[in-house]
Amino acid sequence: MLAIKFSQVKNNAAAAIKVTDKVEIRPEFLARSQKLIYQVKDIQLTGVFFYEEPYVTGNYQVKADLVVPSSRSLKPVPYQADFTFRENYTEAEIPAKKLEESEITLVKVDHDTIDLQTAVEDNILLHLPTTILTAAEEEQGQYPSGAGWSVISEAEYAEDRKERINPAFAKLKELLKQDINDKT
Repeated sequence: MLAIKFSQVKNNAAAAIKVTDKVEIRPEFLARSQKLIYQVKDIQLTGVFFYEEPYVTGNYQVKADLVVPSSRSLKPVPYQADFTFRENYTEAEIPAKKLEESEITLVKVDHDTIDLQTAVEDNILLHLPTTILTAAEEEQGQYPSGAGWSVISEAEYAEDRKERINPAFAKLKELLKQDINDKT
């Protein structure tokens, strides 16, 4: 497990501690993310830790080669993840209200250990794109369909909405036509 000691950062004479490491994924992570990620390799973590009362703050950059399912066909798609994230660590209990209000993730450390492994694994999942397509799907603009249904693009949806007549306005239009015909 990839970790760093809270007290090591807190008591360090230097302003910051830099960490660069290759991350090996645990089997438990692959088991819990099996429907979201098919394969993970070459994960590189770069981080800087510093102490500012009462937190140790970690600023991270993660790069990883992933194979994820297409959001349309579930076919494997290679994806290069490259993202940053930040977390604050504390030894004190964190009130629920503070957890909700904080813009930066707050984590209570156990046994003086900051668990970088879990932080990286969780953030890989959090930074997966919601839409990812194979090259063929992007090129052809193919959408899934079935008996009585089909997925359409946002542009097709907007065009359909533009052409669709609101039933309430259609009735008003009929009443207006009747009123005009009655007057003539």
